[in-house]
Amino acid sequence: MRAELIINTDELRQQITQDVIHALKPFLNSRGGDDLVLDVEGLAKYLQVDESWVYKQVSLKTIPYFKTGKYTRFRKAAVDKWIDSQTVRPVSPLALLKSGR
Repeated sequence: MRAELIINTDELRQQITQDVIHALKPFLNSRGGDDLVLDVEGLAKYLQVDESWVYKQVSLKTIPYFKTGKYTRFRKAAVDKWIDSQTVRPVSPLALLKSGR
């Protein structure tokens, strides 16, 4: 009995590249605009959501923020990391093969 495994190397290469970029991103010098501090309106525009959604996330403490007196502010770099942690990544074909699906 003989089994063959066909692997799409382009797709595999692309997945590996994405994984490497994701792993290295925190170590890269990201001073180009990531030190930006946003207010609620600015963050809502950046995320393309309503301001009420931003206030809800702050009240639930699900999004990184800080207070300056009565003002709620957001570091763009921290929000970008939060977005990365919320991102659903595609499952690679190799992972599907290993899981038996």
